[in-house]
Order: sequence, then structure tokens, then C-alpha cells
Amino acid sequence: MTFRSTLPCIHSARRFDPARHLRFVIGDCQVGWIRRSDLPLLGDWKHVFAVDAERVMLAPSLATVEARSRALGEVIDSLASRGHIPGWRNETYAIRNRFDDPPLALIERAASRFFGTQTFAVHLNGIVSAGDGHDDGQEPRMWIARRSLQKATDPGMLDNLVGGGIGWGYGIDETLVKECWEESGLPEALATRAVRGGTIHVLQEIEEGTQAEQLFVFDLDVGASFEPRNQDGEVADHRLASIADVRAWIADAKMTVDASLAALDWMARHERLDADTRSDLGVLSRTPVATYATNATAGDVTTMPRPE
Repeated sequence: MTFRSTLPCIHSARRFDPARHLRFVIGDCQVGWIRRSDLPLLGDWKHVFAVDAERVMLAPSLATVEARSRALGEVIDSLASRGHIPGWRNETYAIRNRFDDPPLALIERAASRFFGTQTFAVHLNGIVSAGDGHDDGQEPRMWIARRSLQKATDPGMLDNLVGGGIGWGYGIDETLVKECWEESGLPEALATRAVRGGTIHVLQEIEEGTQAEQLFVFDLDVGASFEPRNQDGEVADHRLASIADVRAWIADAKMTVDASLAALDWMARHERLDADTRSDLGVLSRTPVATYATNATAGDVTTMPRPE
């Protein structure tokens, strides 16, 4: 795929080569991607996985959510103990291709990248509107966080005011309210005023495996009097920045890919982006083409469906 924008986050969001991976399949549904280079790590679990030239299939005998979760949990525990699944989170993620789908299995969050399963996250652009008490009264500003150096992923990089993965059992709005408090001290009464923005799909190869993630973007005018205060130790500091500064940090890859895309989504909707970048963001709002199998590779497998 060719993008017209030069911004690194746009290209990273589709930096994925299907030829380097096998499709991870449960039943008749493709649910993820496993790197070909990681296949030897699964050799001890032939009773759990069946592997052919194109697919890694979970054993059909694992016919329930409980059985699949238990078998995958044993594999994940072993791989993590040997350093192949880093950044253990003690959070449960569901294997599901759409947010409202019932889970096919439940796994430790850290393992979602190894298996390349679909994940979901909320991101909030914290805005101080033009004329709302800051020095440059003619332009809005955006609160930007800097991730703690102890974070398992992207330590020390710039981030949105709020961002977090959606664990199993949590709704989208529920997660947003929870993350608003934990990451910036935003009270529920203010967080519930957030306005839904765009939805962005990321499919990129990363060090841990594959990030296949759907980002739900929100905007919130937090007002001039609001001062972020991190509650969970995952944020090092906050800064109130001009939109020009945020654009520059994105161009210099100082912000995480996800945070960059969420901030660009706000800019696109407020006419602060060029036509090429707006067009590319439109592409990222659709499910990646690589998510879909061809007949030659998928057989009868139902691949990750396009969200409604």
C-alpha cells in the first residue's frame, strides 16, 4: 500500500507483511497472526496446535471457551517464563474479531501480540479550546502525556492525555472513564462529557509480534482550569502544547504510533491537516486488506470480518 503522507505513524500503522506470518485459526475463524520465526516455540504443544503451510490451528478438541483458555494459558505461561512473551500485565483480553463478538478464548493481555489477535483501545484528546484562558487565546491546545520509563511498551514516549486497552468484561465508555481517572485524574463527571471521534485500525509488526488493534478516539474539552494528575504511576508528566508543536512531535516520531493517529484524527476533523494526510487517515479507518485471506491461503476459514 502506498501512502501520500510522509508522517512515520501513517506508514507504521500498515507495516505488515503477511508472507512473514501464518494465520492463527480457531474453529473456522481466523483470529490472528503468528510469525513464522516463532513457530519452533510451539513445537512442544502439538496437542494444542496443528500447523500447515499457511495456518496455525487450535486443536478442534478444544471446543469450549474454558478449554481453549486453559490450554492457551499453559502455553502462554511457559513462553513468558522463557522470555518470549514480555511485559506481563495480569489483565485478561478476549480473542474476538469484533468488539461485540462473544469470546473464543481468554488470554493474558501480554500474549495478544505473540498471537496477533485483535485488540481494542480508547484514546482521548484532551483539548483546551481557543480563548479559554491560555496565552495563545486564538488557538486550541492539546494536553500531551509522557509515558513512564517503567512502561512495558514505548517507555518515555509522548502520548495522548488518556489511552488504554479495553480488557475483557469492560465496555468502551466504562474503560474511558476508568483510564481518564487513572492516567490524568479526570473525574467521571467530566470524562462522561467526552465526544466520540473516529475509529482507526492498526496492523503493524512490532518487537513482541503483531499489533492488530482498533482505536476508539474521543475528544474532551477539559477547560483552562484542569491540571492533569496521574494516579497509577504510568505517566511521567504532562504538557499543554500548541497544535503546531504536536504536529512537529508526530513528524519526528516522538509520540507513539497510536497517540499520533488519535491526535491526527482530531486535527483532520478540525481542518488542521493537509489533504494527503486526511486521505491516508481515511484508509486507516478501514480494516486492513491484509486481514482478509485469499482462497489459496485460507481454504474454508472465515477471516477477520469488517466491523459494522
